[in-house]
Amino acid sequence: MLKLAVAQLNYMVGDFAGNTDAIISHMQKAAAGKADVAVFSELCICGYYPGDLLEDSAFLAKAEQALANIMQASTDHPNLVCVIGTVRLNKGQGKALHNALLAIRNGEIVAEYYKQLLPTYGIFDERRHFEPGKEIASTLDVAGHKLGFMVCEDGWNDEEHDYQVNPFNALTAAKVDLIISINASPSDIGKRQQRHAMFAKAVAHHQLPLLYVNQVGGQDQLVFDGASFAVTPDRGVTFEAARFEEDFQLLGFAEKQFSAIDGAALVKPDSTGLSVPEFTRRQIVLGLQDYARRCGFKQVVVGSSGGIDSALTIALAVQALGAENVIAITMPSSYSSTGSVSDSVKLCDNLQVKLHTHPILNLVEQYAKGFEEAFSSPLRGLTQENLQARIRGTILMEYSNAFGALLLTTGNKSEISVGYCTLYGDTNGGLGLIGDLYKTEVYALSRHVNSAAGREIIPRDVLTKPPSAELAPDQLDTDSLPPYDELDEMLKWHIEGRRLPAHEFARAQAFVEQLQKTEAGQKSMARIMGMVARNEYKRRQAPPIIRVRARAFGSGRQMPIAAKY
Repeated sequence: MLKLAVAQLNYMVGDFAGNTDAIISHMQKAAAGKADVAVFSELCICGYYPGDLLEDSAFLAKAEQALANIMQASTDHPNLVCVIGTVRLNKGQGKALHNALLAIRNGEIVAEYYKQLLPTYGIFDERRHFEPGKEIASTLDVAGHKLGFMVCEDGWNDEEHDYQVNPFNALTAAKVDLIISINASPSDIGKRQQRHAMFAKAVAHHQLPLLYVNQVGGQDQLVFDGASFAVTPDRGVTFEAARFEEDFQLLGFAEKQFSAIDGAALVKPDSTGLSVPEFTRRQIVLGLQDYARRCGFKQVVVGSSGGIDSALTIALAVQALGAENVIAITMPSSYSSTGSVSDSVKLCDNLQVKLHTHPILNLVEQYAKGFEEAFSSPLRGLTQENLQARIRGTILMEYSNAFGALLLTTGNKSEISVGYCTLYGDTNGGLGLIGDLYKTEVYALSRHVNSAAGREIIPRDVLTKPPSAELAPDQLDTDSLPPYDELDEMLKWHIEGRRLPAHEFARAQAFVEQLQKTEAGQKSMARIMGMVARNEYKRRQAPPIIRVRARAFGSGRQMPIAAKY
């Protein structure tokens, strides 16, 4: 029986010492468990994705030194094969580097493979830095089994829709017994099911079992969910590692089947996985934890308006960092309802979060007076509304600067899409937690937070009162926008389209088709699409948001600002 160690770890871009220590310590665990092969993830030495750090000679030199340290450590376990991902120089024509998989044993590289399929869609831009590997199989004999290797995207083209090359074919021709795939596959809604379905189909097609090892953790906008798995031609997915946390597992492999290390049968994973709200909660919580830790923040600060967006942001921040590390500030103006303060107080009491009050009435009046004196014109309308948001944003940044807390912005995807936000006001911040959630999903996740807690975390009044920016008398979001259950369907159809899960796309498509049957519906659609286009300049200047869906604002949606379309 071949004994495999699955090392699903949380790496940080550029943390060569930390990444190397993690790899070496888990090599030791694998050797202690008498594993034949220890499998790590894609670009684990330098972290995924380093971007233009790959053009920094010092960065590349550190990657080489880290590899040398790992190879030296492997001599302590001469019978263990360690499969890792790293950067290698391209000795031929083309881009300077390869995205490489190395198999190391007893201080030597015993197999070397270069990723053939380099994604350039969505959030990926690997062809910017890497040259594809040759269209050949890389194999290695270990304990009487012939192993073949691939890296992440190499396994996503078995139907040959996106690339001319299909690495599965070369591995089939090489008659390998097992494919080992190392990955840095970011998580989004439906991604787990997509991975399982695609690899189960490919494995059945080629009659080749496969071990898929993924990384875990947050890196900027991206979150990696781990969920490494093993799949066989006859049984499909037979093993799955933990989701959203590090994991280390020992597996046996013989006669095209995976087993526990003692030969016992594995319990087949539940195909349903997490509910969408629970998935979303865990994705955002892990994303914030790692973003704050990697950027050196221990505390966060949030502007608490008494509305649903800030309430959910505060609740998620508490789950990620603890109540003692979350600060809320309420900043009432002359247009704030009594509930904007009282609901903030109740929310923070429920969460045991410290709430500061910083009224802005006098500041608004001073600005208005100064404006009229300088420009001989009263401050009114949208300018006055935006001023209030900008004063609040300035106060929040003052707190961030003074006390070293990361400011979390509270905009949701519906509002960000149509520009229903104030640049240099409520868009201020270092990270957005709910910027990839449509408004209807904000409500759904808020209800889930309460349900999972078994008590009222987010107050009932916050969940039931009509949404309002409270920047003008009796203002409601619906004064400027369609109801959110309608707006969200338009936006899903326009922004994500067929990237949506099939049932979501069908619902959005049906809604839009019905809307376009009337002149009023056509005008409504045209107005919303125009708002999305006109507000690209705001999104370009907004803070990063934690990605939850297949297409999020940021690197995953690249649109021009100045365009006539």
